[in-house]
Amino acid sequence: MDRILLAHGSGGKLGYELIKSLFLASFNNPVLAQLDDAARIEIASGHLAISTDCYVVNPPFFPGGDIGKLAICGTVNDLSMRGAKPLYLTVGLIIEEGFPLPDLETITASMATTANEVGVQIVAGDTKVVEKGSADRIFINTAGIGM
Repeated sequence: MDRILLAHGSGGKLGYELIKSLFLASFNNPVLAQLDDAARIEIASGHLAISTDCYVVNPPFFPGGDIGKLAICGTVNDLSMRGAKPLYLTVGLIIEEGFPLPDLETITASMATTANEVGVQIVAGDTKVVEKGSADRIFINTAGIGM
C-alpha cells in the first residue's frame, strides 16, 4: 500500500498498523510506547509553558525543509520565546485520502530528526484522514510543553 486511505483514520486495524509501523517506529520513547490516548509525564516543580500551533503550508515540501520540520521548530520556538526549556510535544495529523505514504514517511522522519536535534520527545498524537478534496494534502497540529 502506498497511499493513505480513509480507513487509516478510523481507529481500526489500518490506523493501528500505521501507528505501529510508522509513527511509533519514528518517535519511539517509553511514554509514547504506552499507546494511550493521553500521555502521563512526570515533571519537576516549577512553571509549565504550553503552546499549540497548526501548520497548513502549501506545498508541504519546500527548500530547506518540510511541514514536519516546520511544525517541530515552530512549537519549540514558541516555548523557547517564553524562556521555557521545551520537553514534550503532541502531534495531530489531518491527512487527505490518497496522500502518498512515502511522503508521510519523509515528513515523519523529518519530524523525528528535528525533535531529536532539539531534545524534545513526541509523546502523544492523533491521526485523522479526510476525503479527497477536503484538505490540502496534510495539516499538522502540535502542542508543546516546556519548563
